[in-house]
Amino acid sequence: MSKKKKTIEELLEEALISKAEQPYEVPENWVWTRLGYVFEQVKEQVQPKGNENYIGLEHMNKGGGILEVGNAGGVKSKKVVFKKNDVLYGKLRPYLNKHVHVDFDGVASTDILVYRNKDIETSKLLDMYLGLPRVLQYANENSNGINLPRVSPKAMDSMSFPLPPLSEQKRIADKVERLLRKIEEAKQLIEEAKETFELRRAAILDKAFRGELTRKWRNENLSTQSATERLEMIKRERFQIAENKRERSEITKMFDEFNKEESIDENGWLYLKANMFCYNINCGSTPSKDISEEGEIPFLKVYNIVNNKVAFSYKPQYIPKEVHESKLKKSILKSNDVIMNIVGPPLKKIAMIPEEYNDMNMNQAIVRFRPIKYVLPKYLYYCLQFDETLREVINETRGVVGQSNISVSQSRNLVMPIPSIDEQAVIVSELEELIEREEIALNLVSNEKKLDELKQSILSKAFRGELGTNDPSEENAIELLKEVLQEQVK
Repeated sequence: MSKKKKTIEELLEEALISKAEQPYEVPENWVWTRLGYVFEQVKEQVQPKGNENYIGLEHMNKGGGILEVGNAGGVKSKKVVFKKNDVLYGKLRPYLNKHVHVDFDGVASTDILVYRNKDIETSKLLDMYLGLPRVLQYANENSNGINLPRVSPKAMDSMSFPLPPLSEQKRIADKVERLLRKIEEAKQLIEEAKETFELRRAAILDKAFRGELTRKWRNENLSTQSATERLEMIKRERFQIAENKRERSEITKMFDEFNKEESIDENGWLYLKANMFCYNINCGSTPSKDISEEGEIPFLKVYNIVNNKVAFSYKPQYIPKEVHESKLKKSILKSNDVIMNIVGPPLKKIAMIPEEYNDMNMNQAIVRFRPIKYVLPKYLYYCLQFDETLREVINETRGVVGQSNISVSQSRNLVMPIPSIDEQAVIVSELEELIEREEIALNLVSNEKKLDELKQSILSKAFRGELGTNDPSEENAIELLKEVLQEQVK
């Protein structure tokens, strides 16, 4: 015996959400209904022939939109059919909030739900609605599975949905699309500003470490100390702080082999290996059992170097003081030490240990530079950011696929220009003023967080009828809902 179809009145009663259950107020000519009554959830599956457009979760962008369109060639299992104007929603890991309104036919992964409505404006509206935080929260709360959480199709069908009249849907979609397009244009301008900031920053460093930034200063402040005298002072200081006979022998050999004539430029700058003006250039290591989220000594990892600064508040880890002073004593970090990551990508993450962290340690992916008194730590910090300092060694980096490494030995042999300590101070001062000016300008235009908040505000207002698009005289959306439901009773 065939199951009796429900009447339009019965379906309407089921579809409408009672006043008490409605999430928030909407205009009087809107109705609160459930997703499954407005959109058909497409169940049709086919075995792809190989030439169809294919959309998997990997082709969808987190937060909405599409990254690229795949091809069904090589796809072996059955896939869900979708048509132009359908809305696709990733049910696997719904916290990624993957959804898109498509303008082509194709097939999709079975981890993607396909929603269909004959009206393009209604479909556009659904795609926008799926981007709301309340939808993301609902999907997460109705997911099952720990490692691979999935939201059930039934739960999605039951989700509340504010339905405006059809003519208003078009006005909402047009206005939201126009406003979101402006936000995307602003984001693109921000990305361009970031790119040009990095180029300008690199140009500033280039001028600084080629002597152009301080050319006028040198002409007005002729040094009474020659490069040869400066070299002797550096050699004497480096020798005096050597910790043992073997190190003193290595230092003597290093300076004896140094070709002074080829290592002094027209600015009177010395070009020295890092090991000649830094001592104890070492990387750290990771103790097997002694790391914890609480403890005595902060333990740095590469992810704690953010924007060339120490960001220890992010996922902080600690080691006991006893381990710090015994097993890891060769990698103790003090204020004004300069550190650099030697395992990437990316490389060139450089920072200075701030005053508030006078006792830290580090893992094996970081190397420490501690300059002698004739080289300013801040000067060294900026010099390591200069492209030419690391260009050759980065070109030589080798490692497993997807990884690039710089050895401690390569770090010790990095060649850098060393002017007088007075000129170093001027370079640092000039650099900080110029870079700060650039950063202020960048910060004025680079508030992407506010743009994201603005986007959510626009979407939220759209689905509350607060975008100035509502016409109270228009037919109530309940008539549109009846039309949709009428298709189900045929």
